[in-house]
Amino acid sequence: MTRTFIVSATILLTAVSSQAQGGYSPKVGVGIVYNQERTFHVQAATYRNFAVGVGFGKLRTYDKTKTWNISLGELKHPKEQRQSADPRASRAFRPFVYGKQNSLFVLRSGWGGKRYFSEKAKQKGVAVGASYSFGPSLGLLKPYYLALAHEGGANTSYRVIHQKYAPGNAGIFLDNTRILGASPFSRGISETSFLPGGSAAIAFHLDWGAFDEMVKALEIGFSVDFFLKRTPIFVSDTQNKNVFMNFFVNAQFGKRR
Repeated sequence: MTRTFIVSATILLTAVSSQAQGGYSPKVGVGIVYNQERTFHVQAATYRNFAVGVGFGKLRTYDKTKTWNISLGELKHPKEQRQSADPRASRAFRPFVYGKQNSLFVLRSGWGGKRYFSEKAKQKGVAVGASYSFGPSLGLLKPYYLALAHEGGANTSYRVIHQKYAPGNAGIFLDNTRILGASPFSRGISETSFLPGGSAAIAFHLDWGAFDEMVKALEIGFSVDFFLKRTPIFVSDTQNKNVFMNFFVNAQFGKRR
């Protein structure tokens, strides 16, 4: 996986560099109509990761913009494999991940910029460029609860209990024959803990009408999230890690003024 990201980064930077050399020489300070832009973005990434956020930009020239953004999304471990809920359960439960003890969400903030390498940045059309961002982040670890089958009462063969992982209940929590499915998402929110870290991203940037009032852009790139220690997503610590890399597609909508 690491080799894939290194090769991808090399291809991305080589393509951007060659396009810049074979394009034009931007005239600094020419064609500035808007000073700022505000955007809302929706991001989908590998391993079923998802994030939403807002961004703010300061237009320096028509081809260069300084940016700041903040986003919130879930970060899944590459080895998370969802299993179907037990169809024999008395009520429906969500699919679950075996051996998972925490869900990881990430609040990211980043500073960066974007640059267009196409003359179409000054007129209607698809402007091609590159963007980057980096900054601190905060991991939010929410305990992962499972609906488990427990010994029943007089009228049922079992009763449903909702539990998170603890060393004392490992025999039940890790018993696949007792797992009915994942508990409702709301369970465990009040028990959320925090883990500081950072993130960085680089991407191709495509903008339909980069010099228009309305922002309609798409980014395709890859990102890295890192934390000060291993994130306890799985019960088995040997599966946990503190660096996550993902490919992503980011759709942006907003307005310039």
